[in-house]
Amino acid sequence: MEFGAGTPLEEFRREVRAFVAARAPRHPVRSGVRSPEDEAELKELRRWTADLYAAGYIGADWPEEYGGTPGHDPLRAFVVGEEMARARAPMPASGGSLAAHALIMFGTEEQKRGHLPRIRSGDDVWCQLFSEPDAGSDLAALRTTAVRDGGAWAVNGQKVWTTNGHWARYGYLLARTDPDAPKHKGISAFVLDMELPGVQVRPLRELTGTSDFNEVFLDDVRLPADALIGAPGQGWTIANASLAEERNGVGVSVVQARMAWDDLVALARGLVVDGRPALDRDDVRQRLAGFRAEVDACALLAHGAMARWRAGRERMIDAPAVKLVFSELNLRMAEYAVSLPGAAGVLTEGDPDAVAAGRWQDAYLYARAYTIAGGSSEIMRNIIAERVLGLPREPR
Repeated sequence: MEFGAGTPLEEFRREVRAFVAARAPRHPVRSGVRSPEDEAELKELRRWTADLYAAGYIGADWPEEYGGTPGHDPLRAFVVGEEMARARAPMPASGGSLAAHALIMFGTEEQKRGHLPRIRSGDDVWCQLFSEPDAGSDLAALRTTAVRDGGAWAVNGQKVWTTNGHWARYGYLLARTDPDAPKHKGISAFVLDMELPGVQVRPLRELTGTSDFNEVFLDDVRLPADALIGAPGQGWTIANASLAEERNGVGVSVVQARMAWDDLVALARGLVVDGRPALDRDDVRQRLAGFRAEVDACALLAHGAMARWRAGRERMIDAPAVKLVFSELNLRMAEYAVSLPGAAGVLTEGDPDAVAAGRWQDAYLYARAYTIAGGSSEIMRNIIAERVLGLPREPR
């Protein structure tokens, strides 16, 4: 089952699928959300971003004067996300999309005119400067400060897990501007020029062997007054509003889970264990059948969430439940895929004896990140338990 099957969205899906097949960059397939590895990949990502905006496949919900499509169907965004995931095409840097929504809803006309066209053209890559070493899942605990100093803001602090930070021209920054206010109330949002004095970006080398995340250090960075988005103290509202506009991740999760299962079946079919294909073993077939049932359950959760959103009946449990089920299932499938070939399962890309060219080893190393990014599984369970089921809060 695909979202939109049997509806006019089918024709649009075929159109997007053909566009992605013809235009998407041919980067090496990697699991998860990754950064370009070199300048050539970055150039292709910029071109691909511009193509997607120009075709109206992303940014259709923007105001018409900034390139949006009047009367656009918001459900098409789900289809685009699914087709890009199916083709394993790289997604445009998410920082630009989040910043664009923040500027559209809360920015000044000068900010919109200055930044929105360059986001659409792919000229400016943005990063998201939210998470900190002690404020990841509990974002409101952030400690980076922005203090008024004459006509400027003096920013000091540290951000971490910043995807594309080493390529970004601008950052969508949250900083504390009122230390005396309740922690959700004293945060403001800013546009950060990543080339300003005092901004230092350090790529983080990860288990996967790549550097997709970064640390960003802010040492007395002087932001002009017009870098503020919205009003002082409005940052928490702005951040939540911009994040709420990014809903197509629900559909993408379903496609990724189905593709992982298909890849797992192909692995079992081609892998010889004790002189016969692994797929002929009863224990392997039982595990695969169990995974398939979980993939279908994840799909039902996701499609139910999208249907309720469309009807204006979205529930607090919807997004956390899909995120939790997908991330934990994806991890268990990757673990099983690595264990199935035995010792050869841990060989990496480039090793001639690597199984599936090292694809599963990379997927296994990245899969744990899905259970942490965007709110850890523990946080998702707490949200569901405390805010939806009404269970007692954990002792503090």
